[in-house]
Amino acid sequence: MLTILEEIVEKTKERIEEEKRKSALAELKSRVADMNTDTGFPFEKALREDALSFICEVKRASPSKGSIAQAFPYVELAEGYEKAGASAVSVLTEPFYFKGRNAYLKEIKERIGIPVLRKDFTVDEYMIYEAKTLKADAILLICAILTEEQLIHYLQLAKSLGLSALVEAHDMEEVQRAVGAGASIIGVNNRNLKDFSVNIHNAAGLRKLVPKERVFVSESGIRTAKDIRLLREKGADAVLIGETLMRSGNLQKTLLELRAAAC
Repeated sequence: MLTILEEIVEKTKERIEEEKRKSALAELKSRVADMNTDTGFPFEKALREDALSFICEVKRASPSKGSIAQAFPYVELAEGYEKAGASAVSVLTEPFYFKGRNAYLKEIKERIGIPVLRKDFTVDEYMIYEAKTLKADAILLICAILTEEQLIHYLQLAKSLGLSALVEAHDMEEVQRAVGAGASIIGVNNRNLKDFSVNIHNAAGLRKLVPKERVFVSESGIRTAKDIRLLREKGADAVLIGETLMRSGNLQKTLLELRAAAC
């Protein structure tokens, strides 16, 4: 039986093959050739600020929780994050399990001034060129679904296109792989992508494996001011928060309260 992560990966591969039939890789490369690759890497720059950086997520659903938001004014949500001091916005574009769309990212990018991360399950270089055409500032690379060769290649490709890459790990071995591949932004997901259980201490325990000059991000399961203080004390440079804000009822107020806990 496939794990949830394996199911998502298989579905993503099918989806990308379908997209290739509609728009070939050569066509995407041609469009990217006319785009600016001297970007200054604004996503990484935003996460290197002295204060704890907040990557706030626009997410409609998840495999573990189902629908998160029936009403989904995604542009307004992103604008609210920016007004409340978010350093960057993460946008889910995976359509089957997270109900995301590429259009969400494209429209959000046109309306806000802070960097945007395309959060998807990158399994093909096609998706990196696609992220560039959507005007994303960064992509997500998940160690658990990539070989060492793929990880290194995708990191180099992203950099050549002016895209930052958030390399996501879940355990000691994956963190070491991310470091060895040369990732400058390493995130530890507190959510186990095999069964979707959450352990907020996962990132805190693995922080010591990441060199200080790399950006360290704690992802998922962050709910309270206490969580923020713990992660800040353990040396996190940034946190990625989604469901806590999406379900809060007042995301700007909640984000301001969490940011205050980081001071």
